[in-house]
Amino acid sequence: MPKPPTPAPLREKDITRHIAREYYKEFDQLIESDVIIVGAGPSGLICAHDLAAMGFKTVIVEQSLALGGGFWSGGYLMNKATICEPANEILEEIGVPCKKITECAGMYMVDPPHATGALIAAAYKGGAKIMNLTRVVDLIIRRDGILEGVVVNSTTAEMAGHDIIHVDPIALESKIVVDATGHDAIVVELLHKRNLHKAVPGNGAMWVAQSEQEIMDRTGEVYPNCFVIGLAVAAVYGTPRMGPAFGSMLLSGRYGAELIKKKLKGA
Repeated sequence: MPKPPTPAPLREKDITRHIAREYYKEFDQLIESDVIIVGAGPSGLICAHDLAAMGFKTVIVEQSLALGGGFWSGGYLMNKATICEPANEILEEIGVPCKKITECAGMYMVDPPHATGALIAAAYKGGAKIMNLTRVVDLIIRRDGILEGVVVNSTTAEMAGHDIIHVDPIALESKIVVDATGHDAIVVELLHKRNLHKAVPGNGAMWVAQSEQEIMDRTGEVYPNCFVIGLAVAAVYGTPRMGPAFGSMLLSGRYGAELIKKKLKGA
């Protein structure tokens, strides 16, 4: 009978020391980047993968502990989600099986946990860095109205409330800020709070085909240096919601990356 492997005899002090060293060494590199993507749902993850793979310094800021947004569970906790053609090619490219539904032209089915896990792995593999449990609470805006980054705080501290835990936020600078926060469109809502953008109307009633097309048509720059992708597009423009259909979220993330690349290269 083979002997079980023997784990290395790690010391607790060394574990703590090197976690801290590695974290702050990396954190120093997150303070200034080319692109900050707010929201680690499917659109944010694929956008981050593409931009980082292009060579742009890319940071995702996610307020939750887990990454993936609403892509984990599919529709009505049934753990299946629909993908419209040609978004299936994005998932197949990163190793996710997509089952073609022959009765419905252009429809594919995926297992959301598999797809979400693969998107997270792809973002890391592309070179993106991720700050989770980090909430965007404000924006960096210069006197001339130029957006140059975000103000963030610990999600835990923000959830406790300032009357209980007053923790000052910190700032992260970037050339581009991407709103990939889905229904809430947090970045654009903060622009509105500063009287720099009209109010966010939120999604309209469900109409899947129209929603997916409108998201693709409207993905792009909504304020100098601020781009919207994925479901945040529908929130900003008040177009229909789509439910458990995730095709245009992926396609919008990829298309948004191309638009951002064009802007950064032209800058």
